[in-house]
Amino acid sequence: MSPAENRTAPPIRLLIVDDHPVVRDGLSGMFAADPGFEVLGEAGDGAEAVRLAQELVPDVVLMDLRMPGTDGLTAITELARRGIPVRVLVLTTYDTDSYVLPAIEAGATGYLLKDAPREELLRAVRAAAAGQAVLSPAVAARLMNRVRTPEAGPLSQRELEVLQLVAAGRTNRQAAAGLFITEATVKTHLLNIYGKLGVGDRAAAVAEAYNRGLLTPTRPGR
Repeated sequence: MSPAENRTAPPIRLLIVDDHPVVRDGLSGMFAADPGFEVLGEAGDGAEAVRLAQELVPDVVLMDLRMPGTDGLTAITELARRGIPVRVLVLTTYDTDSYVLPAIEAGATGYLLKDAPREELLRAVRAAAAGQAVLSPAVAARLMNRVRTPEAGPLSQRELEVLQLVAAGRTNRQAAAGLFITEATVKTHLLNIYGKLGVGDRAAAVAEAYNRGLLTPTRPGR
């Protein structure tokens, strides 16, 4: 958009959603300083975001994903279910498949990481307001790789059980004892897991399982 067009076009109306007040303040200040944007409000969780979006009808909702209470993914899904005519641009620190794909499938117009430079973020919001898909380079590369890599079959329940024990630090012998199977069977399951996840060792298998959302880390607090 040229400077002349930017002066005559109405400002893009924003709703900023993040559970950290400091982040919300920083984003609000950044956009408020640009005449091309108007910050209509802020929300600290997904439920408040849905309520304010329905009340204020912004052009773009800048949405964090991991928040206490109602998370961003649930909020995106609810906005779409209610037919609220807003564009949602995800702004988060997480770029794994277990976050990216569900957010886009739920209806997010774009997905950006919080380390994006200021100008990139401003451009992304303008593009999202125009209905254009916006992806950070890291997210775009991940999606391209996902498309180009054939999806292997899902892990069986037993393979997931073996992987959970491996993630908990159990040896093959301990996993075998815990599942009442032989060590050889555990090794066979691990080889199948490696093949399905496209990895070559235990540590990589655990990391990829977390990346895909097959395993969920237990986190204190948030």
